[in-house]
Amino acid sequence: MGQLHLNKVTKSFGEIDVINGVTLDVKDGEFVVFVGPSGCGKSTLLRIIAGLEDATEGGIVIDGVKVNDLAPVKRGIAMVFQSYALYPHMSVFENIAFPLRVEKMPEADLKKKVESVAAVLKLDQRLQQRPGSLSGGQRQRVAIGRAIVREPKIFLFDEPLSNLDAALRADMRIELTKLHHDLAATMIYVTHDQIEAMTMADRIVVLNGGYISQVGKPLELYHKPQNKFVASFIGNPKMNFLPATCIAAKPEGVTVVCEGQTVTIPVEPRDGLTGEKLTLGIRPEHITLGAGDVKFDIVPSVVERLGVNTIVYASASGDAPFSAAFAGAAAVTVDTPATISFNAADCHLFDDKGEALERRTDLHEIDLEALNAV
Repeated sequence: MGQLHLNKVTKSFGEIDVINGVTLDVKDGEFVVFVGPSGCGKSTLLRIIAGLEDATEGGIVIDGVKVNDLAPVKRGIAMVFQSYALYPHMSVFENIAFPLRVEKMPEADLKKKVESVAAVLKLDQRLQQRPGSLSGGQRQRVAIGRAIVREPKIFLFDEPLSNLDAALRADMRIELTKLHHDLAATMIYVTHDQIEAMTMADRIVVLNGGYISQVGKPLELYHKPQNKFVASFIGNPKMNFLPATCIAAKPEGVTVVCEGQTVTIPVEPRDGLTGEKLTLGIRPEHITLGAGDVKFDIVPSVVERLGVNTIVYASASGDAPFSAAFAGAAAVTVDTPATISFNAADCHLFDDKGEALERRTDLHEIDLEALNAV
């Protein structure tokens, strides 16, 4: 079992509040990712779960047992850090075996466990080497093996891939996802990289300023962000935001004026919206060079040719940054005006507090429901 319950957990350093009443349930066998910008509290929250930091208030419960007063070694967790923290004078075998030697496990049992873990991590041919002779990815696997061999209730990962190059990070993402599937273990993973979060997580916890902004499956956060912060953080390039004014709120949706054009966005209306200033959000990948419900001109300042996509950066209303993702061969060039468009069904609306108006079911959410049912 590896269930975790956080009950109104807070953490303060003097007068500075770092974690603000976080309540969260993690199911047995889940892969949960804490994501957010630097300083949002994600690593501090992970350290509180591990017992490396004390919570100022609130409860940490693992498998029904409150562990606030238990030492890290008594909590049934294992942690993999950003730095590999390997013993350079020890072989790979001894690095993985170290926690078992501390527990004074019989040599025959210890050898069997280490070799079994090494086989899973494809380190069985490296057991007699020292960390200095390994690649970064192999060293990270040794650190993970040292955690696995303890058979913890919960694995904690604190930005374990941040020291690796881009190609190796992609490889390690795949390996960690496979490892989670093979072990069926509870894993909590901290990263600032939303691509890691989207590709690996069963559920994502988006943190901002010590608060949880939203919890959900990756596609839920992508298609139905609850606020502007989540909308801008999830997605790459990030969502565009345009000023809009509400002129009507009817059962079929909310009608706004945006970029001088009138468009009805299929979201749930609220009382008192008419005349209010709103923000329209549109993702770069939902923008086209063809016809759409909203059409206007931009002048590209940067054009990135990535092969499968062409990313265009420009300015929109009030010199706000604006980006669009077109097909790889899109006919756009720097400093040459281009007419772009997007459809109302792809838009998001946010009120003056940054809270999202609930989107109606559309093609994206139909797909989402089917995926969530799997």
